[in-house]
Amino acid sequence: MIAKLTGLIDSTGDDWAVVDVSGVGYLVYCSARTLGRLMTGQAASLVIETHVREDHIHLYGFLEESERSWFKLLTTVQGVGAKVALGILSVLSGDELLHAIAAADKATITRAPGVGPKLAVRLLTELKDKVATIALGPTAMAGPAPESGGAMGGGLSGIVQEAVSALVNLGYSASDALSAVSRAAAGLAEDAPLPDLIRAGLSELMPKNIDHGSHGR
Repeated sequence: MIAKLTGLIDSTGDDWAVVDVSGVGYLVYCSARTLGRLMTGQAASLVIETHVREDHIHLYGFLEESERSWFKLLTTVQGVGAKVALGILSVLSGDELLHAIAAADKATITRAPGVGPKLAVRLLTELKDKVATIALGPTAMAGPAPESGGAMGGGLSGIVQEAVSALVNLGYSASDALSAVSRAAAGLAEDAPLPDLIRAGLSELMPKNIDHGSHGR
């Protein structure tokens, strides 16, 4: 099983590159995001996801481990094959995917080729809990976390992770807390203090069916 290839980029196409490793050319399928960073004639190192089927062996290459992790996660969703997963990763970065899933943003997901409204809903539904758990890692149990989003390249800032962790410690699920804080953060200044973000997140989790301004109309 091939896990990594290092060599010269021999040629590229719409969704593939040929990596020359000591005179042997490997055809590797890549996202547009990865292909845009490969230069013919220059050296590159790609982490590889190998798919073995009865009628073929396909190699999928990524410059970053985080993109391969997203690829593997996306292909766990029914209806998302390798081609659709690469299409999603061609349009959306890991950060954008994380925030779109957290905010249940169907419009952003459907920007990817091959992803219609029904598949977008399935992606958002099936990945919501997985992404929340992966993005938070130990944060949900152990308080503040570093700035990095980890292997998934989640891109959660430290203050967002802390706010989500606080809501999880109050008894909310990781997915609900992440969704609430993501929506709250969108409406606050980037330098908003942690207590404000936590309060705004709690407000997002409160029932919305009470209209205090409706009386007397």
